This record gives sequence, C-alpha cells and structure tokens, in this order.
Amino acid sequence: MQHNYTNLPFMANYSYFNRDLSWLSFNYRVLQQAFEKEIPLYERIKFLAIYSNNLEEFYRVRVSYYQELLRTLPSNNPKNIEVQPRQILQQINAVVSRHQAEFNQLFYNDIIPELKKNNIILVSRNEILSEKQEEFLQQRFEQQILTAIQPVLLVKNRIRPFLKTGHVYIALRMYVKGRTFMGKSKTSRPQYAIVKLPTDHNISRFIELPENNGRHYIMLLEDLIIRKLYAIFPGYLVDTAHSIKVTRDADLDFEDFETNALIETVEDISKARALGETNRFQYDIDMPAAMLRFFTEAFDIHPDKLVSGGRTHNFRDLFSFPNPYSPHLEDPRHKPLTYPALDEGSLFEKIEQRDFLLHFPYQSFNYFLDFLAEAGKDPEVTEICTTQYRVASNSAVVDALIDAALKGRKVNVFVELKARFDEESNLAYAKEMRKAGINIMYSIPGLKVHSKVALIKRPAKKNLAFLGTGNFNEKTARLYGDHGFFTSDARITSDLSELFCYFNSRKINHPFAHILVPNFNMADTYLALIAAEIAHAKQGNKGYMIIKLNGLEDPVMIDKLYEASEAGVQVDLLVRGVCRLVPEQEYSKNIRCIRIVDRFLEHARVFFFHNNGQSKLYMGSADWMKRNLYRRVECVFPIYDETLKQEVLDILNIQLSDNVSARLINKKMENVPIVNDGPAVRSQTKIYSYLREKYNQEDE
Repeated sequence: MQHNYTNLPFMANYSYFNRDLSWLSFNYRVLQQAFEKEIPLYERIKFLAIYSNNLEEFYRVRVSYYQELLRTLPSNNPKNIEVQPRQILQQINAVVSRHQAEFNQLFYNDIIPELKKNNIILVSRNEILSEKQEEFLQQRFEQQILTAIQPVLLVKNRIRPFLKTGHVYIALRMYVKGRTFMGKSKTSRPQYAIVKLPTDHNISRFIELPENNGRHYIMLLEDLIIRKLYAIFPGYLVDTAHSIKVTRDADLDFEDFETNALIETVEDISKARALGETNRFQYDIDMPAAMLRFFTEAFDIHPDKLVSGGRTHNFRDLFSFPNPYSPHLEDPRHKPLTYPALDEGSLFEKIEQRDFLLHFPYQSFNYFLDFLAEAGKDPEVTEICTTQYRVASNSAVVDALIDAALKGRKVNVFVELKARFDEESNLAYAKEMRKAGINIMYSIPGLKVHSKVALIKRPAKKNLAFLGTGNFNEKTARLYGDHGFFTSDARITSDLSELFCYFNSRKINHPFAHILVPNFNMADTYLALIAAEIAHAKQGNKGYMIIKLNGLEDPVMIDKLYEASEAGVQVDLLVRGVCRLVPEQEYSKNIRCIRIVDRFLEHARVFFFHNNGQSKLYMGSADWMKRNLYRRVECVFPIYDETLKQEVLDILNIQLSDNVSARLINKKMENVPIVNDGPAVRSQTKIYSYLREKYNQEDE
C-alpha cells in the first residue's frame, strides 16, 4: 500500500491558487464562449445555460463547504485559520457578481438583439402585443398558471414561508387599494409578498406566443405572471416586482455509511437537500435597498450570502429555450464515426487479436453496447463484471446487462450510490438490476468508486476488458471527450480481476502490477515517473510530460511538477477545470497550462511521459485531486501498443496546437487567448478530421 500524502505541508517557497477561485476562472471561460459571435446563436445560449448550471452546483456544494466551516468551527480553529472561509466566500461572491454583470449585459444587450435579428422576439413584461396574442396569454394564464400559483403575503417576524432551493420567486412591494393617492403616498405602508414560478408543476419557463408578421414571440413565465398580478392580488396596487432565488446546501456527508444506512439516506436525499442551509440569496440588482433589506431580514439572510444579478435568475433553463428554426442557428448535427475494423464479425475475436482504442464523441459508443450484447450471447462467458457511476436515463447499458443476466450469465455490477446528484437514479437502477438477478455491490464506506471498468470472464479463452476515462453512459458519450480501451492483455485483465475481488471482499491477493489504483500504487507511480523525467533532464537528456486532467489540485503532485520545471523538464498541462498550479513563476517557467472549452466537454485524463524516448502512456478516470488520489477507487491503465500510443500522442499534440478554443492560464488565473503565426486550429474539429482520415471514412 502506498504512502499517505494527504497531510504533507505545502512547500514554503511555492504558491498555489485557491481551488474554488480557480474553478470560477474555468466557469468564466465557459461564459466567454457565449461572447464568441462565430459560434451559432443557440450554441451561445447553451453556453449561458452551462455557465449558470455549473454555478448552481458550485454554490450547492463548494460554497456549502465554507459555510459549514463557519457554522461549525470557531474562528480560532486551526482549520478555519488555514482555509480562511469568510475571506474566500467574500472573494467568491465578489467574483461571481462581476461575472453576473457581464452575463446580464451579454444576454440583454447582445443575445436578445441577435434573436430579434432572426425574427425571434423575447417579449418584455410591458410589451404591447396583438389582440390574438393577448387572448392567448389570458387563456394560458387562466387555464394553466393561475391554479398552480400560491401567492404568500409576508408579515416580518410572523410569517416566513420556506423558499425552495433553486426556484425563482417574484418578490413584490404593494400598497392596499383605497389607502393611497396616485398609487401610493408617504403615509401608506408597503406590503410585501412572494409568488413562486410554478415550473415544478410541469409548466414551461418559456411561453411561445402566436406568430405575428412572420415573427416568433417568446415570453418568460415570470413576465406573464407580472403582467397578471392584478388578478393575483386584486386588493392591492403593485408598486414593483423583482425576482429572487435561494440556493441551499447540497453537500451531505454520508461517505462512511454502511450499505443499509446508505440506501436509507439515498431514498430520502431529495428531502434532506431541500431543507439544507441557505448559502446564496440572489436578487435583482435594481431592487430598491429598503425592499432588499426587508426580504433579507424576513428570511434571515446573512449579508455574506447576498449575490446580485439581473432581473432574471435560473438561466440554466436556457437549455430548453425554444428554437423555432431548429436546426438552423445551431451547430450541425454531430455524427460519430464508425471504426471499420470493429464493424464486421465478432468483437470478441478481434479484441483477442489486438487492443483497440475509441475516442468519444468522435467515434461511436455503440461498440461498448455491442461488447456487452455479445457477452450476453457468448456461451464461453461465465461472468460479466462492471462498475456504474453515472447512469443514463433509459440506460441502454443497464438494458444490456439485464439482458445478459436473463440469458443466464452471471453479472456483477458495482453501483456507486455516492455519485453526487445521481444517487437516487443509481439506486433505482440498482434495484431494477437486482430484480433481474444481477449481483449488486454497493458503495465502500469512506471511499467513492469512480473507476470505469468492465471485465468479461471466459475460463476457456482470454478474458476481455473495456476501460474508460468517462462514465458508461451512452448520452454523455455524445457530449464528453473521452477514451475507451478494449483489451485482452492478461497483464491488465488479471489486475482488473483483482480489482473486482477488492470491490467484493475489500482485500487483494496480489498487488496491482499494471493498472494504477489509489492507496495501492497510484501516487507512488506518478511521483516515480516524474522523478524519472527529472533525472533525464539533469543528465542533459530530454525531460518532457503531457498531463491532461479535469482538475489539478493536489499539492504533492503540484510540488513535484514545480520540482520538474526547476530541473528543466518541459511540462504541458491540459487542465479543463480547477488548476491550483501557478504558472509564470521562476519555479514554473517550464510549465505551460492550457484550458480548452468548446462544443464537447473535455473529460479525458491522459498522462504521457517521454521517458528518454521509451515513452509511457496512461489514461483513466482519476484527476490529480486529493479526492481522486486518496479517497476514491480509481483505475488508470497503461497503453502498451505503440501504434495506439502514437495515436493518443497525435491527439494530444492537436490539442496543444489549438489557437481557437484553447486559452493559456496565466499567473492571475486569467484565460489568455493564444496568438501565433500558425493556421487556425480548432482542436475538436481537427481531431474529428484526423480520425475520419485515418480510418478512411467519407465526410458527409
């Protein structure tokens, strides 16, 4: 078993970005994509939705971590002194407020006018409409919306309704009719109320109105409700209306639960999250100060939790913003490439002969489904073992496993019930698979199983395996940039067999010799590989690494990269999200940090070491985050085939040459455009072309 590095101190002469401020830099890069006018309009709108959705989860989880420290530990506690939660929260809210201002400026001053140029009108709450459109709205309001609305009149310190997490409310200031002059007077006292948008009643956030003169009209649900407030509060004159929203703590602690307790917790997890502590109160920046003060006092909101925004919240709903011209104004439909060598005959026979590597979403994920289907039919197969971390809705993977079980195959599935926000879905699928006779293994207390592996056991023939860098999820495989590896190499399949024994018994009989697994050999192997590059550089030879990750946070690994840079090793980092390593320092001058954000989510983890010409290449499920290196069960696997190794290196080099969608991360955590004299390279487009040409497929 490897050493525990989690409590090692940071090196005094090195510096590190804060993890969460670094993540905000990544999410701002997502927002920057929405500014790119070369991108189709509805793709820009989609990036606004992604940015908003990302930020919602960030507040529910990461901000909750800091709020929890403030709630549970005294200010002089060593943990609080080290983390400085209050200061970090202030910085987070300040950064987010700046980003939100840019977001709203973009949406209202650019996106809405662009929609209008394309004859798509986002109707304002005060817009004059045709008689036909007014009749349509009145009918929609009376028949569908009014019955779903539950308005609440607020009385401070007496009536405090519970604000549901993630829901938009309309906050109102009103005056009683008959007590006012010209709408209100100095002697009349304002009344306050809230109305929740009834989107949880299967009512769309976006209302499509009848066309008028060839133009398409779309209205936000809240704007329709505001137009009809006179019908909701007939005894009042509404003075002003602004949207508010609360986000609650969703970072529940059940890492150490045993199976039965964990299942019970997951069954009630939605209720628990719904009652979480408030960690963000979003409000319209144009809300009058006295009105904001009333609502923050009425709902007992601490000033540290206030985040200003525009008049509209929950822009993640833009994922479903109607496009009357679809697929116009969108990216062309992406069609995954086939892999001709795998198209005819038995997959098993081909994998017995050599290894295959697939690159998603450029190539089809269906080969993995075919792999499972063949396992269900092959009489030589005695056992199918696989992991499931995030399962697709109506999962074809689960269907294939159930079909194999019904055909008499022994099927073992490790289902991770601690996959955040997918716990209930995973539990439901686990119960469904168990009914079909599948042996279900559940979460390991204190550890989260994040590995993406499948093993087919055939005692009379070679065992076969599929190992991935991403989830076994056919839907995300069309959106996420990942790799999948077919092999019958006994060095790897024997290690995988040992890994599944560990899932079942929490013990191993033989050490892992080829795959890398946390708390056994992962961190030690990485450190040894980096140390080898350092040694080569010190001997005057080439030292070079390419590390591609979603997140780089662990100080032990960062320190080793700093040490490598100081020794003259050239390091190329492709880090999509969190990157705590600080570039452009004397100790990091040989490290280049690149972030790529484009149509597909860069999700793969790949590790290339030059090794003095005898290169070593690994890929797998683990980032260089503390959680992945020390508190999860991951699988990182080697690629031994030289042809496949070169193919992965070609793809990495294409990504490193990107000067369209890539950005350099500088010492200020800024995303700096790459400007050079070379031709324009958009890596995701070029990778697709590279694979199409390599495997002789016609462009459609």
